Amino acid sequence: MKTKRLFASAALALGLTFAAGSFLASAQAQTLTMGVRGGPESLDPHFSALGSHAEAAKHIYDTLVWSGDDLQIEPGLATSWKALDETTWEFKLREGVKFHDGSDFDAEDVKFSIERIPVVSGPTTTTIYVRRVAGVEIVDPYTLHIKTNGPAATLPYDFVRLFVVSSDAAKDYSTPETAAEGFNGGPAAVGTGPYKLVSWEPKGDLVLERFDDYWRGKGPWARVIRKEMPNDSSRLAALKSGQVDVINYVSSIDYLALQRDSSVEAVIGDSVYIMNLQLDQREDTPLVRAKDGSKLDKNPLRDPLVREAIDLAIDRDAMVSIVLEGLGKPANQMMPPGFFGSSEEIPARKHDSAQARALLAEAGYPDGFEFDLYCTSDRLPGDGAICQGLGQMFSQIGIKTNVNAISKTVYFPAQSRLEYSVFMNGWGTLTGEASYTLGSLAHSNDPEVKMGAFNRVAYKNDEVDRLMQEGATTLDPDARRKLYEQAMIATMADRVYIPVVQLQTVWAAKANSVIFAPRFDEDTLAFFIKAKN
Repeated sequence: MKTKRLFASAALALGLTFAAGSFLASAQAQTLTMGVRGGPESLDPHFSALGSHAEAAKHIYDTLVWSGDDLQIEPGLATSWKALDETTWEFKLREGVKFHDGSDFDAEDVKFSIERIPVVSGPTTTTIYVRRVAGVEIVDPYTLHIKTNGPAATLPYDFVRLFVVSSDAAKDYSTPETAAEGFNGGPAAVGTGPYKLVSWEPKGDLVLERFDDYWRGKGPWARVIRKEMPNDSSRLAALKSGQVDVINYVSSIDYLALQRDSSVEAVIGDSVYIMNLQLDQREDTPLVRAKDGSKLDKNPLRDPLVREAIDLAIDRDAMVSIVLEGLGKPANQMMPPGFFGSSEEIPARKHDSAQARALLAEAGYPDGFEFDLYCTSDRLPGDGAICQGLGQMFSQIGIKTNVNAISKTVYFPAQSRLEYSVFMNGWGTLTGEASYTLGSLAHSNDPEVKMGAFNRVAYKNDEVDRLMQEGATTLDPDARRKLYEQAMIATMADRVYIPVVQLQTVWAAKANSVIFAPRFDEDTLAFFIKAKN
C-alpha cells in the first residue's frame, strides 16, 4: 500500500492519486461509487447540522459562502459580502446560476432558505447558522441586506452551512409535517449543486446524476452512488471486491492491515474534529450513582476536584498510540492548533492516575462512584474505541464506568433530550473560528442571545458568556481573536468540556488513478474526485 500523510496546506498542494480501477475509461461518462461511513438523516439540508448530513447535501445544494479545503471562506452562491454598518451586511449574489429544474437562482431563494431553517430544523439544530439574523431585505434580485440582532462580525462564517433551496420547489414542504415528504420523496430536493437527485434509501444508497448546467462546470462523473456502510470492515471489503471505488474513514486497524497491500492507496489527513468528554452540571443528573447503585446526595460532576481527577485519568498518548494506532493527536482544547480563537497558552494535558485518585478522595469519594458513559459508535473514526478506552482509564481511578457506544441515530436525539450525564462526541470547528464552537457549546444556553444551542451539560460561566458576546460584536479581528482565546482558556480551566484527541482521517481506493485532495472537514465530495487518465 502506498500511503501519503497530508496536512492542511500539503493536502491542497498535492492532492491524492488513487486508482479507479475498472471505471477509468472515459471519466465524463462513468459512475463513481463511494462507500461512506455515514449518510444524511434526510434530504432536507436544513434538518441536521451533523457533518455527514452536510456532506451529502453538498452534492445537491450550494451554500451561500463556501468553505475551502483548509476551511478558509470563499465565494459560493454569494460572490462578495461586506458590513454596511454595525447591524447590516450586504451580500452580492452570483448571477446566471440555475436550479436543477432549470429555474433561475436569485435573492428570493436565499431569503426563503434563511427563514425556513428555524421552522424545520431537527434535534441537531441548524439554527446556529442563522442565529444572528434579524431580518432579510431584498434590494434587487442579486443583492441582499441581512439585518442582524446587533453587530455580527462572524456572519459570513456562519453562512458556510447556509444551504439554499428553491423557494418554488420547497414552498409547500417547509413545515415539520411536510418537509420529509417533499425532500425525501424528491419534488422539493431541487438545488443548484453539481448533482441532481435520482433516488435515496435511508441508511442505504443515495443515487445522483450530473447536473450539466452547474455554475462551476460539469462534474467529472455522470452518475454518483453514495453507499452508506457504517461497518468499517464491510466498507473495506467492498473496496477490495470492486463494489465501491473510494471509501472514507478507514479504521486504524484496517489501515495497519493495508500496509502490505500494494493494490490499495491511502491518504491520512488532519481532521477538524476534536473528541470532547462532556460532564453534566445539573444538580440532579440521571446516570451517576454510588457503586452499590444507590443515589448520591449530590452530583459529583459539579465538583472541580472530581472534574480534574477525570481529566488526569485520561492518558491521551496511550489513546493515540494504542487505541487509534497513531491516527490522532492528543488534544488540549476544543479546536485544533492555529484555529481562530485557539490559545497557545493552554498547556498539554497531564496524565496522573495517582493524583486523580487523591483528588477523588479529597472531594469525598475515596472509593469512587459509578456513571454511564455514552458515545456514538458509527459517526467518526474510532469513536466507540475511544469511549471504551476512556471507560478503562476511569475504572483505574475508582470510577466504575458503563460504556454505551451506540448508533448516532439514537445517541443525538437522546443527547438533545438531556438524558445523559457523561458523554463524548466529536465536534468540528467547521467555520475555522471559535464563535462556532464556543458559541454553541461553552456559552450558556440562552435563546435571547441565541448562543449555547448545543450546551447540553448546563454549563454556565458568566465570564465566558461575556467574552463570547463581546467577541460576537467585535468587528476588529485581532481584538475578537483575543476575546475568544480568553474564553477558550476559561472554558478549559473549568473542565466541564474535556478534550481527548484530535482525529486524523484515512481515505482509500484502488491504486493509481483518482486525484483527490482531502479536506480538513473530512468531506468526501464527488465533484472534487477526478479520474487520472
